[in-house]
Amino acid sequence: MAFVNTAAGEIHCKIVYYGPGYGGKTTNLEWLFRRLAGRGGAQMTRLSTEGDRTLYFDLLPLDLGEILGYRTRLHLYTVPGQPRYNASRKIILEGVDGLVFVADSHPEQFFWNRVSFENLRRNVALMARTLESIPLIMQYNKRDLPGAVPCEQLDRLLNGGAWPTFPATAIQGEGVLETLKAILNGVVAELVRSRTAARQPLAHQIHGSGASRL
Repeated sequence: MAFVNTAAGEIHCKIVYYGPGYGGKTTNLEWLFRRLAGRGGAQMTRLSTEGDRTLYFDLLPLDLGEILGYRTRLHLYTVPGQPRYNASRKIILEGVDGLVFVADSHPEQFFWNRVSFENLRRNVALMARTLESIPLIMQYNKRDLPGAVPCEQLDRLLNGGAWPTFPATAIQGEGVLETLKAILNGVVAELVRSRTAARQPLAHQIHGSGASRL
């Protein structure tokens, strides 16, 4: 759940980008960092190894103004895609408020998407939660590739219409901001639902807050 620091008047929300190795998770954050650099002191931290671009996480804190009367800080993480780093994935998922699953549209990665998605479901279950209880956005990345798997096939493999989907070419920034806005809306909606003290309708909260300035 989001961490609320009442003394500082801040809400800290954690969003994790999940998916198979080299599917575009880090590319999403790199593009966002370039687009949003200079806003709210955003900084990116990266820990890498030879075997994986992102061993633990990329962290991009963003100041989104006020939501529900609190100053809101959004923290974006990625998990390592390689299966041998599953212990790290579990640690990063702790306390997650929203999820973005970045699927790879390359035909050779078709079923690795499913493997990664089922791994996500299992790791969430270990936290005594379900994917259905957490705001989740499906991003179908690398749509610019020749022979990219149709979004309809990825839907049948992963989604079944359960969650919102966004096509993307993260390396060019296409669909990246739209994905972030969608998961932010989901996280804010959950915050509003869980905080009975909210006094304004959801649409006003979102469009009157930092979400509209992204």
